[in-house]
Amino acid sequence: MLIIPAVDIRNGKCVRLVKGKVDQETVYSEDPVQVACSWSEAGASLLHLVDLDGAFAGMPKNIEIIKKIRERVSIPLQLGGGIRDLETISEILSLGVERVILGTAAVYNRKLVKDACSLFGERVLVGIDSRDRKVAVHGWEKVAQKDIIDFAEELEDIGVKRVIFTDTDRDGTLSGPNIETVRDFLSKVSLNVIVSGGISSIEDIRNLINLGYSNLEGIIIGRALYDGSINFKEALRLAGALKDAG
Repeated sequence: MLIIPAVDIRNGKCVRLVKGKVDQETVYSEDPVQVACSWSEAGASLLHLVDLDGAFAGMPKNIEIIKKIRERVSIPLQLGGGIRDLETISEILSLGVERVILGTAAVYNRKLVKDACSLFGERVLVGIDSRDRKVAVHGWEKVAQKDIIDFAEELEDIGVKRVIFTDTDRDGTLSGPNIETVRDFLSKVSLNVIVSGGISSIEDIRNLINLGYSNLEGIIIGRALYDGSINFKEALRLAGALKDAG
């Protein structure tokens, strides 16, 4: 089980938003590159990078910072935020980023997803951002009339192997994940799933792992790591111990 620190970048800084709202932003560092290095040094095996400026603009805006992170850390990176065409996907992967995450583009352009999966295979992930069981788009500012389970099944049909499932109502709130929604999602899809949104404590991690679904690959944690609500090394030990015990 992967415990994956999130590094969200906005205006050149490492920040966290509450429910994706820019008017509820906390700046945790002026240097996201150093933050990425610190998580790598602490034992992370994968980093989740989000270009928040890109998510709202519809195109990546922090490529230079991503390049610097790639130069400084050796662990795999996955990046989302404003990635909406094959040229951009190719450019980001060519930087040495291991995975790209499609969001809004995957909802409205299935041909892009299919073509991207054909060209780049499992290096292409899709973010399924849930709000009241519907898919949130455009930096979570809007909701498409698409059920999250139906959307996941459609993605699987066109070649997607892995998704990031985020409960946008919980993200950045430290209120804990919606365990029932996560359980329902994991039980109804065959895709590999990384869960995000609202993770606030070691107990939340334990509860997710104890759901017992083999398609749960990892847990992304943001604010709780930065606020100190979760000790990263303790989380790594818990996930490793539970995996070994299983």
